[in-house]
Amino acid sequence: MRAVMFMPRAGGASVEVGEVAQPSPAPGELLVRVRAAGLNRGEMSIRRSLTSGAPQQTGIEFAGEVAASGTGATRFKPGDRVMGHWRGGQAEFVAADERLLVPVPPRLSWIEAGAWLNVFVTAHDAIVSNAGLKAGESILINAASSGIGVAALQIARLLGAGMVIGSSRSSAKLEKLRQYGMHKGVLADAGAPAIAEVTGGKGVDVLIDSVGGAALAQNLAALAVRGRMVSVGRLASNTGEIDLDLLALKRIRLIGVTFRTRSKEERIECVQRCATDLWQALADGRLQPVVHRSFRMEEVKAAHEYMERDEHIGKLVIEIGL
Repeated sequence: MRAVMFMPRAGGASVEVGEVAQPSPAPGELLVRVRAAGLNRGEMSIRRSLTSGAPQQTGIEFAGEVAASGTGATRFKPGDRVMGHWRGGQAEFVAADERLLVPVPPRLSWIEAGAWLNVFVTAHDAIVSNAGLKAGESILINAASSGIGVAALQIARLLGAGMVIGSSRSSAKLEKLRQYGMHKGVLADAGAPAIAEVTGGKGVDVLIDSVGGAALAQNLAALAVRGRMVSVGRLASNTGEIDLDLLALKRIRLIGVTFRTRSKEERIECVQRCATDLWQALADGRLQPVVHRSFRMEEVKAAHEYMERDEHIGKLVIEIGL
């Protein structure tokens, strides 16, 4: 079968479409014929870091039809439309534990379904499971035009946040983000003073950060007393300085999250919690996958180059079996 592959080389791997053996479903697994697969920024980081070793498949989310069932897998039947969160998703077939699969609502296209699960699971884990956002609280979402950012805006609105603030380097992007639940937009360079202005000097109760160390100082300054910051990504840098006195005075909770060190069972728990809380809202249209553009599988190199330019809002999707 065809699969998107990272081919290690000095300076970072190239991305190509190659031929690999088709997987077979193990007990408890389902084989899915993939129709579309989301592209995510984490894949950019992995590609850049691969300078040696064997070629490897890529992709962490996919949508397609169940093709076959492993022993004991009974949640879905052949032909069912599913979205999945597992490795190797950018391929014609993928085998995954059935508990990592979620039904595709009838209203979604394949491309929309391929763009939903990873960013909404990640944003749900950050906002609900870790930050514990309550109705009426304020929330700031950095890099709000990213896939995770747009998902977080929608989830915050769904949960009844009192004020949903998004930050971006682009005023044009901020204007477009209003349709996804953002009440106020601030330019990233404006920093904590802009947050103080829109919150009446209080600061935000919850902050979902994808920027990283470069924004750490201004993030802590933007938080309210007893604020919670969840570090989801590190797009700008991995390190930053912390004013421990400020951390203590505000009694801030600083929380780091990643799927890289989670076991399969922990990943399953995240997927199932997200589906329980959000699937109905996705099915009835209160939540929406936001797809900026899709690329054919043969254009995956161009898709990576497009993502690196950071001109999009929401998700880029690879068409696999359309």
